[in-house]
Amino acid sequence: MGIDWTKIQSKYRGLWVALADDEKTVVASGGSAKETYEQARKKGHQEAILTRMPEELTAYVGFGL
Repeated sequence: MGIDWTKIQSKYRGLWVALADDEKTVVASGGSAKETYEQARKKGHQEAILTRMPEELTAYVGFGL
């Protein structure tokens, strides 16, 4: 089952976020990937997962080949 990021997206829309290993806990956020990564490292998260939250959520229906 996938991870639901809708609450994270609503709080951090348009921002870069660094996630802990559980892929649910935001450990840092910022306007750029570099800024966010540096904040996460200062907090002791050397290998945080970086992603940018979209401005809006859009539905996607499809399949892989």
